[in-house]
Amino acid sequence: MPDQPPTALRSVTSRTCAVSAAVDIIGDRWSLLILREVFFGVRRFEDFRSGLGISRSVLTARLEALVAAGVLRRTPYRLGDHRTRFEYAPTRAGVELLPSVVALMRWGAKHAMTTPPIFSTRHAGCGEDVDAVLRCRAGHLVTPTDMEAHATEFSSTGGVA
Repeated sequence: MPDQPPTALRSVTSRTCAVSAAVDIIGDRWSLLILREVFFGVRRFEDFRSGLGISRSVLTARLEALVAAGVLRRTPYRLGDHRTRFEYAPTRAGVELLPSVVALMRWGAKHAMTTPPIFSTRHAGCGEDVDAVLRCRAGHLVTPTDMEAHATEFSSTGGVA
């Protein structure tokens, strides 16, 4: 990576920077912890609440925001004669956040914790720890020194062309 970012990268907003736009959606503590729980199979409001120790109002607001952003999908269910409740599952866009959450978990375990974490992510098939790695579209492993910032053109649908 160059010592000085290109001029276009020095002043960015959520309209012009993908990182800023993502942080606007998932950048608070609770949203990331909710996503962690979702990736480990938690689906129901009370299970999020008890597992995270989060207030009802904050959890409701975060779940609504993640649903509105297209990260989670809300599906109704009923237990017996009780009122309708909802389960929350990741959408395709939500699943695409898994490598980022795994990377944060690994970074936190290595650099932010003074005691070993209470759990790690392991591949169910072989039992080895899971790592988030960067690869280019051709499949090459990428390190920070291998990356360059380039201006992009946007398509009419709002995505990178």
